[in-house]
Amino acid sequence: MVTTTKKKLNVSTMTKVAMLSVIAFVLMQLELLIPIFPAFLKIDVSDLPALIGAFALGPFAGVAIEAVKNILHLLQTTTGGVGELANFVIGSAIIVPAALIYKKNKSKKSAIIGLTIGTVAMAITGALANYFVLIPFYTAFMPIDAIVAMGTAVNHNINSVWDLVLLGILPFNLFKGAVLSALTLILYKHLSPILHKGM
Repeated sequence: MVTTTKKKLNVSTMTKVAMLSVIAFVLMQLELLIPIFPAFLKIDVSDLPALIGAFALGPFAGVAIEAVKNILHLLQTTTGGVGELANFVIGSAIIVPAALIYKKNKSKKSAIIGLTIGTVAMAITGALANYFVLIPFYTAFMPIDAIVAMGTAVNHNINSVWDLVLLGILPFNLFKGAVLSALTLILYKHLSPILHKGM
């Protein structure tokens, strides 16, 4: 009897993870350009299903959604998997701390604290990933001066790769984290009963 219940639980969780992964993949296709940030930084909310899934099903489920989303995106990659790996790492940086903190005490206050810490973690991880991995990777296709110039076009204080990371990429990920956090807080309450059904 216990084994049957566990199997039902696992199948139910796997189904929800798969469903949220597909939604995340679809959302990954919808990118919005924010004029105050360099043109190559486009916002999408594909981490939202993973965050909601992590709050409802636990941190591991959130990371699994993030992984499946990026594996699906590999089918149309233009970066040989480098972009997808970075997206997974940066996305997981907000999901894991937010979900772990919320899991300890499932309250709105804990959710806000978790999402705030997660946003800061995502911004720092995104800055490091861009400085050490993504920007060096893209210099194989575009001169470094051209990449920096995209930052200078929106902020005249951006004159080097370090400036680009500090004044362009870091604020962008803080902004993205704030958007994801607000949407999670708004939507989770409504979606939570559906995701907890059958558990």
